[in-house]
This record gives sequence, C-alpha cells and structure tokens, in this order.
Amino acid sequence: MDLESIHRRYRGCTRCPLHQRRTRIVLGEGNPDSPLMFVGEGPGADEDRKGRPFVGRAGQLLDRMLEAAEIPREKIFITNIVKCRPPGNRTPTEEEMGTCITILREQFVAIRPKLIVALGSAPTRALIDPQARITRVRGRWIERKGVWMMPTFHPAYLLRNPEGKRAAWEDFQAIRDAYRKFVVD
Repeated sequence: MDLESIHRRYRGCTRCPLHQRRTRIVLGEGNPDSPLMFVGEGPGADEDRKGRPFVGRAGQLLDRMLEAAEIPREKIFITNIVKCRPPGNRTPTEEEMGTCITILREQFVAIRPKLIVALGSAPTRALIDPQARITRVRGRWIERKGVWMMPTFHPAYLLRNPEGKRAAWEDFQAIRDAYRKFVVD
C-alpha cells in the first residue's frame, strides 16, 4: 500500500481517545521515497491546528538543524509516534503509542526508509527499546531489521535545555553523513 492510501485510510482515525480533542490528525509529510525518516513524539498545539508535523517552535529549531546539516526538509519524511495531540502536550502513554504504532509501521512499509531518527525518549522507547533512556543511547546507530536508527534529543527538549545542542549537533552530523550515502542528486 502506498503512503497516500495509508493516509486516506487513517485521516478520520478514532482508534484511541486522543481523537476526541484533536483539531486535525497529523499523519506526517515529506518525500515518500526518502531513505531518511524522522519520528517525533506527537503533535503540539501548532501541529494540531495546521495538520502538519513540526511547525511550531520545536519544528522551527528542527528546520534550522536540518538546514545546518544540509538535509532538505522536503526530501525527507517527518512524522510522530502518535498522530493526535496529547492533552497539554504531555508524553503519549504506552497505550496511545501502541495504538498508533500500527499506522507508523504501515508508513515504514510504504516508505522503506534506510535510516530512522527517533526524536526524543517516547519514539526511542517505542522503536528501539522500552527500557532505553535517551541520555544513554542518543547518538548511537542501532540496527533493527536492516534499518539503522539513531535516537537524539527532541527539539522541544533542546529549547528547554540548550546545553544539549552540542550533542544534538554531533548527532545531526552523523545523520547527515549516513543520509549522504543513500542520496543520489
């Protein structure tokens, strides 16, 4: 199934209680043929309002980080573990992530990324290891079923904790270098 069909199927999703308060579902956007996929935690207020991932302050920081690493946003795919905004921008629950991971897995199958960047602890736990701590695993490539994953700090975390920006920049340089191995201009 292609990405467009998946998004059509889930655009009215009511599989978990998060749908009750959402304005728009945020399924993701970008290049469906990209070797690189970024997976965040969940939509915030700006994303819920616009129906697009990473368009608020954290998204603006992510855009600057991508630009500095010479990774064009329009050439990658960006999504989240959960597709609807958790109340008060809280961390998604295990149950919410478990429900939405079905959609994410279908997106993986359609896109077939070679590299996945887990932005923050929630996607790191959901995709890599339920016991993982972002401060311990960030910056390391981890292979799962032929796909290389790198956990790094979420841009929202970096807005609250600017001392983490140096480590995140190191991660983005490694992501850039890996991405370049798969890109044909």
